[in-house]
Amino acid sequence: MEDSIEKLRYPVGKYFPVTPITQNQIEQWKKTIEEFPTALKHTLDKFSEKDFNTAYRPDGWTGNQVIHHLADSHMNSIIRFKLGLTENNPVIKPYIENLWAEHSDVKNLPASVSVKILEGVHERWFVLLNSFTENDWKRTIHHPEKNKNMTLDYLLGMYDWHCHHHLAHLKLIKS
Repeated sequence: MEDSIEKLRYPVGKYFPVTPITQNQIEQWKKTIEEFPTALKHTLDKFSEKDFNTAYRPDGWTGNQVIHHLADSHMNSIIRFKLGLTENNPVIKPYIENLWAEHSDVKNLPASVSVKILEGVHERWFVLLNSFTENDWKRTIHHPEKNKNMTLDYLLGMYDWHCHHHLAHLKLIKS
């Protein structure tokens, strides 16, 4: 039982950093950022109203919560990248995701609102990522909860995983 819950919780596996990070890998990750809103909409095209209110696992988020979480997370991510580009190892602001998933905007607004946010954020994010120089990828942010400095290329790998991770959660709801 514990094993099956873990598979539902991490359907694409837990995040493990790729090392070394190659330019090829960065290009693949950028492609994920570019294409994610389309992949998300394609998955949601198959959703019924009930699916948006169905959790992907016991004690997990509903489809609606996952989609709103993606918008919250990815808005934070572009800010993290911009901070990393403009400041010297800035400390980023973590947030309590589970509490954000309980706010009235998540409970009362349709997922389509956050899909629109994701479309705009990902379009801007992709353009920003394409402007990076080789040195930009090695700039860092500091994550205080993890007490860790992260390079921007490492961060991109994390968000690539994040896209696949939550898309898999939504696909679990349909299966």
